[in-house]
Amino acid sequence: MSQLTLNPFETVRFRAHGPRQINDIATRYGLSADVAETVRVVSEVLPFRVNEYVLTHLIDWDDIPHDPMFQLVFPQRGMLTADDERAVAKALARGSRPQLRAVVNEIRSRLNPHPSGQMELNIPSEDGVALPGMQHKYRETVLYFPGHGQTCHSYCTYCFRWAQFVGDADLRFAASSPDQLIAYLRKHPEVSDVLVTGGDPMVMTTQRLRSHLEPLLAVESVRTIRIGTKSIAYWPHRFVNDQDADEVLWLFEKVVDSGRNLAVMAHFSHPRELQTDLARRAVARIRASGALVYCQAPLIAHVNDDAATWNEMWRTELAVGAVPYYMFVERDTGPYSYFKVPLADAVTIFQDAYRALPGLARTVRGPVMSATPGKVLVDGLTLTPEGSQFQLRMLQARDPQLVGRPFRARYSPDAGWIDDLELAADTPSDLAAAINSTRKA
Repeated sequence: MSQLTLNPFETVRFRAHGPRQINDIATRYGLSADVAETVRVVSEVLPFRVNEYVLTHLIDWDDIPHDPMFQLVFPQRGMLTADDERAVAKALARGSRPQLRAVVNEIRSRLNPHPSGQMELNIPSEDGVALPGMQHKYRETVLYFPGHGQTCHSYCTYCFRWAQFVGDADLRFAASSPDQLIAYLRKHPEVSDVLVTGGDPMVMTTQRLRSHLEPLLAVESVRTIRIGTKSIAYWPHRFVNDQDADEVLWLFEKVVDSGRNLAVMAHFSHPRELQTDLARRAVARIRASGALVYCQAPLIAHVNDDAATWNEMWRTELAVGAVPYYMFVERDTGPYSYFKVPLADAVTIFQDAYRALPGLARTVRGPVMSATPGKVLVDGLTLTPEGSQFQLRMLQARDPQLVGRPFRARYSPDAGWIDDLELAADTPSDLAAAINSTRKA
């Protein structure tokens, strides 16, 4: 990794690299032919995109393929089954694009592209017509997917929204304008919180972003606007020396001056993402606009599955003035078996990292499963007459009556998701019904 020299007056042009640039990347950074071929094959199924900032300043090229940032952005062997990888390689060798597409689409259909009922349960409708580019899972919160924000500066290999990026319109959430969102919000004043997400809304120009944010300021019931973004980690230039970096911060100031809370939901998966001067400067400029910065990420095997990494990350977030918020459990989608960390291990990692934190960093919650019935917190393990059990709690729920309710499930050393758990016999009937009704067949 090279040291980043920042010239705050120099505009830096964003340039993305994808599967077509794999040979060039391999030549520049000395990737072996085997590693490069793996990236080429797996990226036919899972989206691959990276940029110069990530390549130059975040990846340790002396530790390939084990480097956590390399694992985070480059497809790896093991993300597909051996049979699936061979099938893709064979179709590639034959050179038939229709045959390759058929193989790829069949594999993707088995990767649970929309977990937790996103497609079946979350999409709101008016007069029986589904509203595109929106999700309404919780009473007070609507997710909004602006069409031009449905890509990212780089793609995370674990991303639970990988289906947004593979070019299949049937799998993609996207809204061409905020008109239907605004109409929906006016009819649903119980919604006070709008999360603008993707993809990454910060790939949009400030002019486009403004066209989606400013209409929200005319809806009095909306009191919090959140922006989900990985840009501070993958392209901090967006807030420092991009062509319209100042304009986006002025837009943030306008939202704050309207009396709303503006929260930048920053995704940091590894402490290295906050160790460059540019990333720290980006956080400082966002905070100076009056926006809040909250930090969240999943627990990911091969990337951050140890307590020391999380403790360092949370301390680094606190040091730059951001709020540690969530440790998520990796969702059951995409290359899930590659990134899965059993819940029992997740509890140990969280607790070991948490107990060594200063008090102000103990704002973080986890491990949390963002599952179909709601956000389920794994509080820890407890010993009962029936044996060891997971102690769980509903942090958020489709049914507001379930919020905050505790329950238990039989301990399993291998369980990685709520569907893998057997609920305790004394689980309240309404909680059991909500959880069991959404289990996979």
